[in-house]
Amino acid sequence: MTVTALDPRTALVVIDLQNGIAGLPTQPHSGPEVVARSVELADAFRAHGLPVVLVRVTFADDFADAPAGRTEASAPAMPRPEGWDAVVDELAGHPGDITVTKRNWGAFHGTDLEVQLRRRGVTQIVLTGIATSIGVESTARAAYEHGYHVTLATDAMGDLSAEAHRGSVERIFPRLGESGTTAEILALLAKTHG
Repeated sequence: MTVTALDPRTALVVIDLQNGIAGLPTQPHSGPEVVARSVELADAFRAHGLPVVLVRVTFADDFADAPAGRTEASAPAMPRPEGWDAVVDELAGHPGDITVTKRNWGAFHGTDLEVQLRRRGVTQIVLTGIATSIGVESTARAAYEHGYHVTLATDAMGDLSAEAHRGSVERIFPRLGESGTTAEILALLAKTHG
């Protein structure tokens, strides 16, 4: 479903656009493309006085705070150089932005995201980030379950596989909210909040 509306109190929620993730080889949109489109959206949200939430993932050096539980597939080993978990420079440095640190796939569980959004009267979120089928989808599912209207900027997200991205966009997202391109969301934002 194409994006049709933005509530008066809509927040942009950017998932895991940090140094150690934004440089991964993602499809069908590259990390730099995802970052650039997320920056466009963030700039527009800020200009309209709407909240921008930058979500980052991190773990202790010994992974003691990583989610427990048996899985059949482990997470791919990622190099973790100094600053790997810092938000990319293109998005960082705006004092009014909200930063949320997570230790799970989704941005709601174990964080203060819900409190931050509710305190600001937010009723809708627009999601961007990496990876479509993991952090973005998990956050979209939780947002839907928490009663938010969910909008997904599908050209401002990427995944380690085009197939995984397509599965989320075609099968899961239509059940959670509305999808649109960055340009469509920007146009609607200007129309609604202009």
